[in-house]
Amino acid sequence: MPSGQTQPDAPIFALASGAGRAAIAVMRLTGTGCGEILRHLCGTLPAPRRATLHGLRHASGDAPPILLDRALVLWFPGPNSYTGEDSAELHLHAGPAVITAVADALVALGARPAEPGEFTRRAFMNGRLDLIEAEGIADLIDAETEAQRRQALEQADGTLSRLYDDWATRLRTTLAHQEALIDFPDEDLPPEIEQALLDELRALTREMRAHLDDGGRGERLRRGLLFAIVGVPNVGKSSLLNTLAERDVAIVSPRAGTTRDAIEVRVVLGDVPVTLIDTAGLRETEDEIEAEGVRRALFHVKQADCVIGMFDGDTPPADLPANVILVRNKIDLVPTTKAPHGAIAISVHDGTGLAQLTEILADRARALTAAQAGPPLTRARHRAAIEESASHLAAALDMHWPEMRGEEMRLAMRALGRLTGAIGVEDLLDTVFGQFCIGK
Repeated sequence: MPSGQTQPDAPIFALASGAGRAAIAVMRLTGTGCGEILRHLCGTLPAPRRATLHGLRHASGDAPPILLDRALVLWFPGPNSYTGEDSAELHLHAGPAVITAVADALVALGARPAEPGEFTRRAFMNGRLDLIEAEGIADLIDAETEAQRRQALEQADGTLSRLYDDWATRLRTTLAHQEALIDFPDEDLPPEIEQALLDELRALTREMRAHLDDGGRGERLRRGLLFAIVGVPNVGKSSLLNTLAERDVAIVSPRAGTTRDAIEVRVVLGDVPVTLIDTAGLRETEDEIEAEGVRRALFHVKQADCVIGMFDGDTPPADLPANVILVRNKIDLVPTTKAPHGAIAISVHDGTGLAQLTEILADRARALTAAQAGPPLTRARHRAAIEESASHLAAALDMHWPEMRGEEMRLAMRALGRLTGAIGVEDLLDTVFGQFCIGK
């Protein structure tokens, strides 16, 4: 339960619109007593789900009521609201003094400021959405690109939940058949029942394994990709970073070893968020600071989804992984009709080949996050639960004792239940809803 919360349905409020100068600020309110608070502020309870203009008034102590603002007010009686509780929205003028005055009035009337994600947490607790849909809403709020928006909206709309609910329903039916075989061993049940049961377990296991075998595409798109730019000193790594970022992020100098730490910048390539990392030049050095930069560069090579290996001669960097894109820079100084070793020939100085390189990088980003058949996994928590469920189903198939097989099937059901929030998720709730902004 969030800190400071005394009642699970106590009235809470939060500013749902963003901070900063704006014309309108939206204050959300939900919980038991929300209607009485609204009646006090407006003088009457507005018609449900209709935007109406009201003067918001509040009396402090024995003083007569004062006008706080003229606002559009929406009243959503529960359970037909986002949280499932009585809820309201106040569309205020967005001046800081107005927002503060209305917030003070709400506190005086018994409401309290909401914790991060508390509105969505209440929606979950009241059965308005499951845990996976709630995570989809969090991802939708954080979406930077159109591809992320589509993936998050699909999850928030329940596409993943429907897949997992279908698995749970089928497993529940199969478990019921298994229990019948355990409870009525002397009833001469048709052997086809056990064979159908085993076939369904095999089918579920195959489907879960296929779902897991997605190359992490959904998780990559959700968090964004990591592209590391590596090479020996002075091959143009920092210049390429600045060019792709379209601003001066890294210091460019003819002096070798200028970049000693990893410099990161967020860009969008192929509608996918990508963090570009400019690394220290790879070389042997006795300078302990530069040596630490080289060590960090090698670390980023191991972590990267894609490595951009830069060089300016005929020999590309050595010992690079299979996910490398080789880039031969400075062809304006050493003209060539074809880059050696299958590398892309560019000149950061005069722009030659940069459009081609940018499109190749965008293609790589799209390929790493391309959607496959069925909704993608988006979080490590989902992957762990499905792996656990699939492992228990595989163990059930190996069991000859009906009671042991049934126990493995129950454990698989529990893993799926934790995934959607049906059972055993209390320890996860603070972590999941703590990712939300205030007001959601």
